[in-house]
Amino acid sequence: MKDTEKRKSLAVPQVKSFFSDFKLQAILLLIIGLVFYGNTINNEYALDDGIVILKNEYVQKGFKGLSKIFKTDTYDSYYKQMNAKQQLTGGRYRPLSVATFAIEQQFFGGDDKENPPSGITAIRHAINVLLYILSVIFLLFFLNRFILQKYPIAAFLTCFIFLIHPIHTEVVANVKSRDEILSFLFIVLAFISALKYKQAKKIKMLFIGLLFCFLALLSKEYAITLLILIPFLFYVYLKESFKGAILSSVPYFVVVFIYILIRYSVVGAGSTSPSTDVLNNPYLFASSAETWATKIDLLNNYLKLQFVPYPLSSDYSYNTFPYTNFSNPLVWVSILLTICMVILTIYLFFKRNIISFALAFYLLNLFLISNLVFDIGATMGERLVYHSSFGFSLTMAVFIDFLIRKYAREEKYQLLTILFVVIISIPAFFIVIERNADWKNDTTLFIADAETVPNSALVNGNAGKAYVDLAEKPENKSQEQELLKKAELHLKRSVEIHNKYVNGYINLGVVAFKRKEYEKTRKYWDIAKQIFPNNPLLKRNYSVLATTYYNDAMTIGAKNPKQAIEWLEQAVELDSLNVEYWYNLGGACFTANEFDKAKNAWEKTLKLNPNHQQAMQGMNALPQSK
Repeated sequence: MKDTEKRKSLAVPQVKSFFSDFKLQAILLLIIGLVFYGNTINNEYALDDGIVILKNEYVQKGFKGLSKIFKTDTYDSYYKQMNAKQQLTGGRYRPLSVATFAIEQQFFGGDDKENPPSGITAIRHAINVLLYILSVIFLLFFLNRFILQKYPIAAFLTCFIFLIHPIHTEVVANVKSRDEILSFLFIVLAFISALKYKQAKKIKMLFIGLLFCFLALLSKEYAITLLILIPFLFYVYLKESFKGAILSSVPYFVVVFIYILIRYSVVGAGSTSPSTDVLNNPYLFASSAETWATKIDLLNNYLKLQFVPYPLSSDYSYNTFPYTNFSNPLVWVSILLTICMVILTIYLFFKRNIISFALAFYLLNLFLISNLVFDIGATMGERLVYHSSFGFSLTMAVFIDFLIRKYAREEKYQLLTILFVVIISIPAFFIVIERNADWKNDTTLFIADAETVPNSALVNGNAGKAYVDLAEKPENKSQEQELLKKAELHLKRSVEIHNKYVNGYINLGVVAFKRKEYEKTRKYWDIAKQIFPNNPLLKRNYSVLATTYYNDAMTIGAKNPKQAIEWLEQAVELDSLNVEYWYNLGGACFTANEFDKAKNAWEKTLKLNPNHQQAMQGMNALPQSK
């Protein structure tokens, strides 16, 4: 009996020492983070990585592009390439993460645009993983040192839940989403600095806190929540009076005001008119009642993903969630849940209970991306609730800590905590590892997501393009027609869902082109041109089709001049500035004794190139009466 008691007395302090040892916890979180996300390092680029990094002229210039990065909209380079105006309401000013990509470009060399991934791609993924883990370690410091100082197990559980939560796979695995990671990291550092200043009254900590606040804003606009969260902390944690908390926060208000002035001077108000594309304006086809009901209902989906983060998708755009209305009982469930959370937050706030801070963090960040006040150009997204998930993790950790303390014996308290950690780790690990693999590249991502969100126009369009890309690979030559068939199925689905989806029509034309169905190709591309006349891809594609008509005409010209004339007429219609197309059209017409057509074609040739000797000879060879 004494031996048993002795073993217990030795075992419990060892477990306790872990939960009170910041370094040991930090090392464990580092190891867990690397185990969960290490397989993203060999991934390629996916989703918006292309337009934000690989095809961003400012990033590709390295240090020379930094000035433009801080002076323009985040998507400025992309808009230029697409001959498009600013398309997103409010614009996007998130220069800090983009600047880090430019710095990496300078130090580690450029991307191989033709054959990604290059070495720098792995470096960028590794930096994302390390920044993510670093933010969790600083979060642990913040919780241990301040708001959960008396509850070290709850502090560790919060960080553990946040670290392994599968809903974060998009943020970590998608390099572009570094803006989310940096934003959260600097928000946590701003909290730490603000509280350190209040405790030590060292002016240096105040300025460091203000700097972190500014960097969080430069990472992503959502750090605007600091306007509320910092005085919230002062009131709830430091027990300052309401007025005192507000006055103590004035320096942070000034920083936010300066940021707003800078942001407005760079991007202005962004796009002030509603987008006419449902992919950027997801409620375009909804009535007012349907719009509000659908937005409210989606709050349930966000909450569901916090508890059950499976299955996951990179896109939830039109028509993933059909419009709903207020006859849907789930809408009223969402309203009731939200009202209850708001009331509970307010009640606990005046009780100075730290759970009010957790709920406020969840609700404020959710409010910003809910479309209830600000149109964000998207229905929902997993990356969008990255910040909110901290509020969820903190709430759940404190609740679990409370239950274990209440119903478990003291000697089993730590063991039950470890058991909980193990139990939730297993399913989370398999979900995260599998999802990280989906993020390997655009092809793997979109094909996987087409199964998860089969009603999304964008995902179906992207999956169709992925199958086209697979069909173009030499190693898939034997499967080319099968892959093109799958591509066509997804692309037709995409334009059925959204009949003005330009890329869907463009890629349907590509499928038809590969099958040598040139009339279908022209039909699909003409539809795309009616929707988006200045699309730069169309100009290139029309040129390729014109060259194909020309080459085919030259091949059969002597055997079938009439067919050659038809194809050459198609070629000059598609590329009216090509001198050789016009000249050879004249030659084919001359061979077929269609002298008027020949004369017209050669006149066009000479208009484009007055010194074209062969066209001059052709004109001289025409019958004089003609």
